[in-house]
Parts: sequence; structure tokens; C-alpha cells
Amino acid sequence: MYRFLLSVRWIGFAVFVLVLAAVCTRLGFWQFHRLEHRLDQNTIVRAHLEQDPVELSQALRPGDSVDDDSEFTQVQATGTYDVEHEVTVKFTTRDGAPGVDVVTPFVLSSGEAVLVDRGWQESRNTVARPDVPAPPAGEVTITGWLRKDSGAQGEAVRPIDGQIRAISSKGFARSVPYDLLEGYLNLRSEDPAPAEKLAAEPRPDLGQGPHFFYALQWWFFALLAVVGYFWFARSEAKERRNPNRVDNFAKAE
Repeated sequence: MYRFLLSVRWIGFAVFVLVLAAVCTRLGFWQFHRLEHRLDQNTIVRAHLEQDPVELSQALRPGDSVDDDSEFTQVQATGTYDVEHEVTVKFTTRDGAPGVDVVTPFVLSSGEAVLVDRGWQESRNTVARPDVPAPPAGEVTITGWLRKDSGAQGEAVRPIDGQIRAISSKGFARSVPYDLLEGYLNLRSEDPAPAEKLAAEPRPDLGQGPHFFYALQWWFFALLAVVGYFWFARSEAKERRNPNRVDNFAKAE
């Protein structure tokens, strides 16, 4: 009764189902591994946020990079803001409202500098750079989170008319007359305080994200593909066993 499964059409269908089920199963495990990575990363970030700030020179030396193990380390540094090379990150939003992040190079006593995301302000996203509050003048002591450079490239990270679309020390490097440390800081506090504060970066989301449910969805699709194959095979077997069933029903009507 099921000899038809050896036909070219059904063998091809079986191969397709097996490949589809294997791909969906693999994607499910991939999402599960992403969940494990996120939970491990959350543990690291949570530990960093609970620790006291360390000197920037201890956490990030010239040539070092900010990675998963060091991101969100709380650091402290003393220097001066270079307002001349300040830029805004356009096309950013907070709770659905458009605005910009303000990024200002912070020059250290060593002569090197680090980019500092001083915060966000609501603003219309236009071609022209909006006016933003000035940072404190003179020597300032800041604390902030270490952050990794954006993976964006090209014009997205290169300052054009005082604006960028993503923060990257590599894209910024040719626009300033000093060496930049890799990565950047999310400002948390500064002394002395500015006349007008920007909205600080929110604390990172330490939830598990959607990966677990995505994994379940992919595994469900794999199961659905296999069950679907047997359902179609059973349906065709019934039709082959009663080839005149439909015709008889039509005549009875």
C-alpha cells in the first residue's frame, strides 16, 4: 500500500523534508547556544556593574580592545573635553522619540583620548546638526562604562558635517589630531557637573531575550515538517486504497 513512497516524486519529497527538518533543528540549537552566550555575558556585565570604577589606564591601554569580557567595566578618567571635534549620532530614538547622542573626544593627560558618549537629547532628525549642551570646561573627572566599537563601517562611522550614524574609534581616528583608545565610554557622571545634563544611557537589558522561544519555534517547524510528510503519505495511501471514493460521492450527489 505504501510502495508509492519509492517513487521519484516521494523520494524527492522525503529528501526535502529531511533537509528542512535538519536545518530547522540546527537553527534551534543555534538559538539555544545564543541564549547560553547571552546568559554568560549577563553574568559578566552584572559583575562589572556592581564593582567600583577602576582607572581607565588600568582597564584599557593603548592597543587594547574592548571585548565581551571587558565591556561595561566601570572606569574613571581625568582630562578635558575636545568640543571642537564633538559630533552627534543621528537617527537615534528613546521610547519612540527621535533624537541624537552626543559624542565628545576626551583628551587624557597622556595625550591620547577616548570617545565619550555624553548622553542623548530629543531632537528632530534633520540634515543639520542640532545645538547640544556644552560639557564642563577645563579639567574634568568622569566615570563611565566601557563599550565596544560599532561594527558599522564607511560613512556610517566617519564624521561628516559634525554627525555620524554609529560610534567607532576606528572611523573617528582620522578626524582628530591625537591617538584614540579603542572603544568608547557611556558617561555615567562627571565632576564638575555640566550646566545642563543629557539623558544617560539606560542600564543594559540583562534579560534572556527571545532566543529560547525562537529555539522552540525552529524545533516545532522541524517536527511539523516530519509530521506533515507522514500525514500526506497517509492521505495518499487512503486515496490509493479507495480510488473510486470521490467519484462515487459525486455520483451520489
